[in-house]
Amino acid sequence: MALKYRFNLKDIKLEDFKLYLFSLLKAFVPKKKIKNIKELSEFIQKKSSWVSQVTLYGYLKTRMGTKYVLMFDDEIFLSSINKAKWNIYVVALQDLTLYTISYLNVFHNYNDTSKAKEIYDEIIVNEIKNGMPEELASRGKEKFQERLNKIDWKKYYNSWPFNESALALYEWSPVAQELKSLDRKIVLNSMILKWENVQDEFIKLIKI
Repeated sequence: MALKYRFNLKDIKLEDFKLYLFSLLKAFVPKKKIKNIKELSEFIQKKSSWVSQVTLYGYLKTRMGTKYVLMFDDEIFLSSINKAKWNIYVVALQDLTLYTISYLNVFHNYNDTSKAKEIYDEIIVNEIKNGMPEELASRGKEKFQERLNKIDWKKYYNSWPFNESALALYEWSPVAQELKSLDRKIVLNSMILKWENVQDEFIKLIKI
């Protein structure tokens, strides 16, 4: 996830988090057109990271209110956030990889759909170096292959392409289940809305 601003559970401060979030928001500003697979892969990695973390932290802040700041002193809770972050991200990567290749296939006659697996696997390998648990990386690859075996490239881009990552946000957010049940629709919609921004940006960046 190119986590240059990753949390350290021993010395994390609220100001560090603010700087971290600001950096993520800056990363959302488009800089150049996507012209090749390498640049597509970078886009997928960056935006999956952004959506995963902004929606997770946003939900936690909304649910906890004034207690939000206090939770940064709880190492167990911070560990739960880190676990949730990786589990949401690994699915977000899948969704965006499949969406972008599907969109290119339909609207730009891009037929080398085998690149989807190549992109995903390469990002995952790099994320292991950044701290992604190897067991999670392995499960992510297996799940992605299952999705590839079933995908209809002509329909995926327009068939709830980000539903799985929205469900992952709901499942992995470290919030009591009885409270999450009340928030389900809001949580799912929050991620879908973020993905809509990414979709709009992607379409603009691939225009010739």
